[in-house]
Amino acid sequence: MSEWLVLTIAMAAACAVVLTIVVINNRRIPDDDDPSETPDVMEYMTMMIGVVYAIVLGLAIAGVWEARSAAQETVRQEAQALHEISERVEVYPADVRARIRADIDAYVAYVVDDEWRHMSEKGELSEQGTELLQQVRRGVTDYRPADDHEGQAYQPLVDQVAAVDDARNARGQSAGATMPGVVWFGLIIGALVTVGLIFTLQIRRTGRELLLAGLFSALIAFLLFLIWDFDAPFGRGISATATPFTDLFPHLTE
Repeated sequence: MSEWLVLTIAMAAACAVVLTIVVINNRRIPDDDDPSETPDVMEYMTMMIGVVYAIVLGLAIAGVWEARSAAQETVRQEAQALHEISERVEVYPADVRARIRADIDAYVAYVVDDEWRHMSEKGELSEQGTELLQQVRRGVTDYRPADDHEGQAYQPLVDQVAAVDDARNARGQSAGATMPGVVWFGLIIGALVTVGLIFTLQIRRTGRELLLAGLFSALIAFLLFLIWDFDAPFGRGISATATPFTDLFPHLTE
């Protein structure tokens, strides 16, 4: 099911539930009821709870967005380090250079075509991707430089391999959900309390009040969906992409 369809259903369901409760509750209010009798302290408490929940939502959105941005940065670092290795092996003999570049191309192609989907579905790195990176590492570290020029390039190449491995591990740590379950519990309970408090203000069944109640509940549903969508940096619609790999290795996508 499309995530945008899920969002539409969630927002429609939130509106339907709130409006249904408003209409049913309005039928139970006696004709002589005066909505101006709502205590001032009730309006103040409703406002304060809404402000506190808005701050919590803002912090949650900022947190998951930062995690998504950090995940995208690790992808860029990994791709850049691989590109540096591919370029710096130019000083090596043709056969060694070709073998290392072929190992890099195999690793990048697997990450883009297969491992990305594996991370999305299982929230972890694949063993085959780890093995392909090991081939790249062995291709770089097992070669013995034949002269000083090659020797000067050897250590920077080893450092770049370490950078690839570090970025890959960081990518694996970001593959799953980043929001703890207890935070989700607080967000959902807070949404129910915040939406529920609007019924204490004696909403009437007028078009303006029903519209505002529906829009408010739809907004809460949308913000929760946004947090959920950002929560898995590699797993959902607005997620980190493999664009750095395809940009630096365009010949693999032709």
